Amino acid sequence: MSIGEVLAQLRPDFADVSISKIRFLETEGLVEPQRSPSGYRRFSHDDVARLRYVLTVQRDHYLPLRVIKEQLGQLDRGMELVTEGSTVTPYTAAAAASDEVLLPRASLLEAAAISDELLTELESYGMVTARRGGAYDADALLVARTAAELAQYGLQPRHLRSVRTAAERQVGLVEQVVAPMFRQRSADSRGRAEETAADVARLTVRLHAALVDAGTRRLSR
Repeated sequence: MSIGEVLAQLRPDFADVSISKIRFLETEGLVEPQRSPSGYRRFSHDDVARLRYVLTVQRDHYLPLRVIKEQLGQLDRGMELVTEGSTVTPYTAAAAASDEVLLPRASLLEAAAISDELLTELESYGMVTARRGGAYDADALLVARTAAELAQYGLQPRHLRSVRTAAERQVGLVEQVVAPMFRQRSADSRGRAEETAADVARLTVRLHAALVDAGTRRLSR
């Protein structure tokens, strides 16, 4: 495929992708298309799947390119990125769609731009938890990055315990709704339960944000 054909394939899922973005990823060594005799880039289906993986992880998990390149290297060597449930094979649709992005501690510290001390404190208050094997998932990365931004305003992990408690209570509300669905144990009921859980979680987060916004506005009255 030409670079224009690759762009046409990626654009429906990645609205901000451009030819210059694809070329940039090439210069960073994340994709290596072949060249035609006349010098034009020619991309294989594997190249497109690789680009889709990079763009998905970058968009959904905010990982720096260096970390993504390390993950691609692991896939190139036949290593597994998913340690619970299934194996991610190189550049398949399953790899691109996988939420199981796992980072070693050093990579998490770099991606979140936090100190080892702050991560240790977050762990001590139950804000971040390592997965099996000591790796950290995308949720841990998001929590760590957010905690780092809050720390700029003087809010330390000990101040955030009430936020964690509120989140646990919201999860409890979701569980009340979907627990009967999960007990049915059929594939169809599980699918409905997962969709319902996502909807209820989204609505409770929206309500929480609205209440916080309303309370914050009252501070200035």
